[in-house]
Amino acid sequence: MSRASRNVHALLLMICALVVLLKSAYATPFDEAVRKLGDADRTQVAQGILDVVATGHERGLPVLQALSDKKLKVDEAGDVFLDLPGGIVAASSGAPGKPQGKLTAPLTNNAVRRVLSPALAQLSLGTGDVEVRLAAAQDLARRPNEEAAPAMRMASEKETVPEVKAALLLALAKLDLASGDRERRLAAINAMASTRDISLRGEFESILANDDKGEFVEKDEVVRDAASSALAKIESRLATISTVGNFFYGLSLGSVLLLAALGLAITFGLMRVINMAHGEMLMIGAYATYVVQNLFKAYLPGSLDAYLLAAIPVAFASAAVCGMALERTVIRYLYGRPLETLLATWGLSLGLIQTVRLIFGAQNVTVANPAWLSGGYEVMPTLVVPYARMAIVAFTVVVVLFVWLLLQRTRLGLQLRAVTQNREMAASMGISVARIDMYTFGLGSGVAGLGGVALSQLGNVGPELGQAYIVDSFMVVVLGGVGNLIGTVIGALGLGMLNKFLEPVTGAVLGKILILVLIVLFIQKRPQGIFALKGRAAEA
Repeated sequence: MSRASRNVHALLLMICALVVLLKSAYATPFDEAVRKLGDADRTQVAQGILDVVATGHERGLPVLQALSDKKLKVDEAGDVFLDLPGGIVAASSGAPGKPQGKLTAPLTNNAVRRVLSPALAQLSLGTGDVEVRLAAAQDLARRPNEEAAPAMRMASEKETVPEVKAALLLALAKLDLASGDRERRLAAINAMASTRDISLRGEFESILANDDKGEFVEKDEVVRDAASSALAKIESRLATISTVGNFFYGLSLGSVLLLAALGLAITFGLMRVINMAHGEMLMIGAYATYVVQNLFKAYLPGSLDAYLLAAIPVAFASAAVCGMALERTVIRYLYGRPLETLLATWGLSLGLIQTVRLIFGAQNVTVANPAWLSGGYEVMPTLVVPYARMAIVAFTVVVVLFVWLLLQRTRLGLQLRAVTQNREMAASMGISVARIDMYTFGLGSGVAGLGGVALSQLGNVGPELGQAYIVDSFMVVVLGGVGNLIGTVIGALGLGMLNKFLEPVTGAVLGKILILVLIVLFIQKRPQGIFALKGRAAEA
């Protein structure tokens, strides 16, 4: 190599060294912190996260968010970039980047993630987006971080949104609870007790816990007393939530039982038919809903959320037609023979179940909730009532009102009540008793079909769907008074409530047994049910 060439190479090396020195001299603390994020050493990555937070740079949040989302990349020269939808940009400046060589993502582990999560939350507290600040404050409340305490105190003093401020104060209270200062701990316990957050129960239980020797872990009696008082408040709040939850779910279960028993009350009260195939009318209504859903999927996918509204008249008509067909072909020949109607309708129920198995298969099918019934409403902390159950309660009210108007305000209802009160007199007045029997059986079956629509929104639909409700339906009818609409409503809602309040105490099986015993004892004292029966069945 010539002397001139060596001089050129030396000059280039000097220039490169000078560039490196200048770059280092003008690198800001934020630039250095960002560069650590691309280090192969995870300890350096964790330290880089802390350094980014310490700088308070405005680009700190997007850089750490990119690290969390695996959008942060490092080139072969160790420079850090963000892989954004708009292209590659330099992490520290946000300017379009020109990486050297292949880009790779920094390696992270649990230690890095433990540092990253509170760092993101701390930086998010300074944003102008309320939702982002609230999420960050709640994250810090779940996982308090001592290093973020100064930033949280500063943010809580400036915060004007009550929800965000409450979450920040809760996070600070959790940190103060672990301090050695009694006054700070007592203030933290009082602050935590004043919130509506029942998840703090574990915090107070840990203060009142015993060690292996049976002694209190917390030696300060004053702190223990404060924690005990706070725990009692939470226990009281939990009991209230449980009571309200049992009420809502009991109301929902009672609504389902009412839909299942309403049609049975109509047919049993008028015709004295023990219809063991009534549960299969529920099943027919549920499968009709399933068929309508599939038709909408195939031909009207854009209006799929409306399939449930279309399924209501289809389910009613399907079950009503099936019920009238059974009445005309079998049941009409067995009036006045209750035991034989029981056996015949039991056989019909088996036949209907097998028919459905042959058509749809033995496996359960899924009927999806439309979008407007998905999710739920948070009534109280940890108590969310699904929209589907709320809709079933409202739907039951509409169905009961429909049946009442039909029975009280229509010609068919007038004739039906006349036949119920005195069958022979109604026939002598020109009423076609046979036609009324068919319509009544169709009405009862159709209402059961509407119950199937409701049940399809609570779980899967299968051939044995109706079998789970037939016994409860008869209990509701007998308890309320055979053929009495108001009695059926009271009986269904009462059984639903009683069942939900007994289950947490006795368990599901024992609760059912106790309810059955109570009904038997009630019928022993009042054989006619809650409301005395009038008409043909009472005279039988």
